Amino acid sequence: MEDGRVNAQTLVVTFDLGGAERAVVAEGLGGSIDAVYLPDLAEAERDAALRRATIVLSHNTGKELRQGEHGLLAGAKLIQFLTAGVDFIPLHELPPGVPVASNGGAYAEPMAEHALAMTLAAAKRLLVEHAALQRGAFHQFTMNRMLAGRTCGILGFGGIGAATARLMRAVGMRVHAINRSGRAEAQLDWIGTPDRLDELLAAADVLVISLPLTRTTQGMIGAPQLDRMKRDAILVNLARGEIIDEGALYAHLRANPDFTACIDAWWIEPVRHGTFRLDHPFLELPNVIGSPHNSGSVPESRGTGLRRAVANCRRVLRGEAPLHLVAEDDRL
Repeated sequence: MEDGRVNAQTLVVTFDLGGAERAVVAEGLGGSIDAVYLPDLAEAERDAALRRATIVLSHNTGKELRQGEHGLLAGAKLIQFLTAGVDFIPLHELPPGVPVASNGGAYAEPMAEHALAMTLAAAKRLLVEHAALQRGAFHQFTMNRMLAGRTCGILGFGGIGAATARLMRAVGMRVHAINRSGRAEAQLDWIGTPDRLDELLAAADVLVISLPLTRTTQGMIGAPQLDRMKRDAILVNLARGEIIDEGALYAHLRANPDFTACIDAWWIEPVRHGTFRLDHPFLELPNVIGSPHNSGSVPESRGTGLRRAVANCRRVLRGEAPLHLVAEDDRL
């Protein structure tokens, strides 16, 4: 691995990639650093590679590193993950003080399209009327809704939120948003900090949830928050199920048949928990639209996500601060 350069830097990739994907990594690095693939190494070479790592690119260190290897990363300048959500990764195993970054916004564009699709399906009653047609009912004069002129609230205004805002504005919606700073480069009609959540909830005809799961956001939307929303609001969850109180949402949907929940992110899911399970029969309700957390699952996602993760690594190599750092307090 030594190439004769003084202070040579190394990117260690902890998971396997095919030839085309390795070419993406090499292109993204621009020849500025070596890439070493941990699965390629002999047993005796792993420790040395991890000790020398300048930056680590990982999908899940909990599965890709062996017992005792996490501590070898104490000298790394960055541990970069491929996924935008890192709550299912045991970040507490990583050396304290080493910067950790998620791949925030990596899959923003397809997820924003998914949010718009679910919103339109709810507003236009597509699934409800499809089921009615199957029963022989033809509700031509039952009203559906336009989105133009209404308000889309976005809870978590990062890459996904910004991409969603662009699409919602394109169909004529006003966009209100909340993020930690209360500031955004994108043109918005209103932006606030989390302490102004009640204002966002009251204004939103559509509420899109696109923030990470942390100690702060877990259970953020419960019965009091749902009660502050409009009775015919559309809630779209692209983030994590645990941000919403499952029982409270089910009770709210039962009590408010004009309220619609569009759920892409569930409480118990195969990737994070090993199985799919619901504690309440959401899928029996006519005012629920579900999808199997596939909002980012398009053919382009793998390459796009990889490019964006490598670009964040490249920032560190240039001496710039990485984006999407995970705060120590948020390492679940």
